[in-house]
Amino acid sequence: MSLSVVQGFSKSLAMTVLSEIGDKTFFAAAILAMRHPRRYVLAGCLSALIVMTILSAAVGWAAPNLISRTLTKHIATLLFLGFGFWSLWDAFHEGDSEELAEVEAELDADLQANGKPKANGKDDDDTKKKNRPIFSQFFSPIFLKAFTITFFGEWGDKSQIATIGLAAAENPLGVVLGGILGQALCQTAAVFGGKSLAKQISEKFIALSGGVLFIVFGIQSYFSTVDS
Repeated sequence: MSLSVVQGFSKSLAMTVLSEIGDKTFFAAAILAMRHPRRYVLAGCLSALIVMTILSAAVGWAAPNLISRTLTKHIATLLFLGFGFWSLWDAFHEGDSEELAEVEAELDADLQANGKPKANGKDDDDTKKKNRPIFSQFFSPIFLKAFTITFFGEWGDKSQIATIGLAAAENPLGVVLGGILGQALCQTAAVFGGKSLAKQISEKFIALSGGVLFIVFGIQSYFSTVDS
């Protein structure tokens, strides 16, 4: 494996973990997993994030072919620095539980709009799915709901745009592999104990760490050389 792939992989992995822990999609996966079978929630959320990572990296890879590499470098630098200061601002001006409360409110509103589930709804749901073909089980309403919520929740998020900038500056293959591994780690943690994990970690610390990491990436991008 080349050095450029390893560098893109490590940067993408670190950026993804620090961006996604405590993010809206993290809490959405955690709350959905409390109401529905975990395997469908994990499959739906992770599939959406993998698709998003590949699409974002593809855009970042294409950018240097559409505009000059020098301009691409400057845009990536501004993105990293901008998101770094944005994360630092969030760390000092937002409460630790605001993100979780906002996601819970949105999902509760969606649940009320679609009717409250029965007390044994989860057990009935599992029993019914055992009698379905494997293909129809995989693309169940729960899978599609988790996929849709995660995909559109992540669309336009700073982590998606940062992935585009990172893929423009680093090896796209490394960025994709690191991003997918990071998403898998975060979504697995969210589905199998995200709410309890969220109470134990400090969102301020995560935001501070992410902000510093983005700024370091921005400084490195600024001083990096442009290949002709």
